[in-house]
Amino acid sequence: MPVSDRPLFEALEGLRGSGKTTVAPLLAAARGAVLVPTVPPSYHPLRQEVDLRESVEARMCFYLSALFTATVEIRRHLTSGTPVVVESYFARCIANHHAFGARLGITLPPDLPQPVMYYLWCAEEERERRLAQRAKPISRWDVLSEEVSPLITAAYTGFPMRRIETTGRTPEQVVRQILTAEQEGETPRARYL
Repeated sequence: MPVSDRPLFEALEGLRGSGKTTVAPLLAAARGAVLVPTVPPSYHPLRQEVDLRESVEARMCFYLSALFTATVEIRRHLTSGTPVVVESYFARCIANHHAFGARLGITLPPDLPQPVMYYLWCAEEERERRLAQRAKPISRWDVLSEEVSPLITAAYTGFPMRRIETTGRTPEQVVRQILTAEQEGETPRARYL
């Protein structure tokens, strides 16, 4: 089917504190889309165990497995004509783990669903303020991601994404900005190969 006839598949990417978790359900509601978790609920108990370990390769493989499992659900929705939004997709896993020092060479299947990706970003002071307001535990991987955030940002540049600034904007304003960005022209779909 032509690209324009496919149901919309969108992914929000970006550093911790950029607004992905807050914006994703609002974007899904605005699109009439399904919000698919890219770490399925059945993975959560093991996720905690994997995140306690120090092997970046083991962690990367775990998150790749979760993403491939989520992709089954994503394909099902897209095949039935239902648009899909995800908080992040393969780009985040690859960018983060590359910055963490993973040495695995990853070649993803060419028939992987290719989302339109939006890279959410904000001023560093605001991002740090948002992170300080979070009420969830901070893992060693969260700490590491802050230490290597410039490397994560650099790794993200290898993916075609439309940049969406979230500094000083409400989540609703960010969603409107995404909707406007789509109307302004073609936003490239991801290519992971």
